[in-house]
Amino acid sequence: MAEEARARTIRAPCTLAAMKIYTKAGDDGTTGLYYGGRVRKDDPAPSAYGDVDEAQAAIGLARSEAERGGELDSMLISLERDLWVLMADLATETENRSKLIAGKSLVTQDMVDALEMLIDTITLRFPPITEFVVPGQNRMSALLDVARTVVRRAERTSLKAAAEGSLVIAYLNRLSDLMWTLARWQEGEALPSRGVRSA
Repeated sequence: MAEEARARTIRAPCTLAAMKIYTKAGDDGTTGLYYGGRVRKDDPAPSAYGDVDEAQAAIGLARSEAERGGELDSMLISLERDLWVLMADLATETENRSKLIAGKSLVTQDMVDALEMLIDTITLRFPPITEFVVPGQNRMSALLDVARTVVRRAERTSLKAAAEGSLVIAYLNRLSDLMWTLARWQEGEALPSRGVRSA
């Protein structure tokens, strides 16, 4: 019986079509939006969610250095998933925003509040920072600082694209603060920007 079932499985045609990576729809320099509509690829919306995508990748690069299943790994996975929500929020035309689902395709105040709580929690894990710091004390903190700067750029780009009343900007603003906080936590001892000057 087991061999018959195996044979049927082998002979059965594949019911799931493989997704093609290329569609050619964007060859004219336009891209599709969430829930429909097309805009040029240099329109404020794709520029903004493209930068958010880059921020997600930068956080992923930092996560690749974290211990699998550890606290930092779990935090960064959660943030990467949040950024899918931001991209959907930014990629939706005004007339379709009523179709967005809170926390799944629409940024919520709870998402912003969660970042603030995380910042407050992590800040207690390292001595107070009283001045600018020099990045690069170790690889993990350096990668988190790179992610922070990419998030800041995504925030600036999103100013032109975020819908009125959207919480995308607040989220990105808080996320960059969190990236800074995580970097300071991971480096252990910060290197102050104003070093001791020799006589």
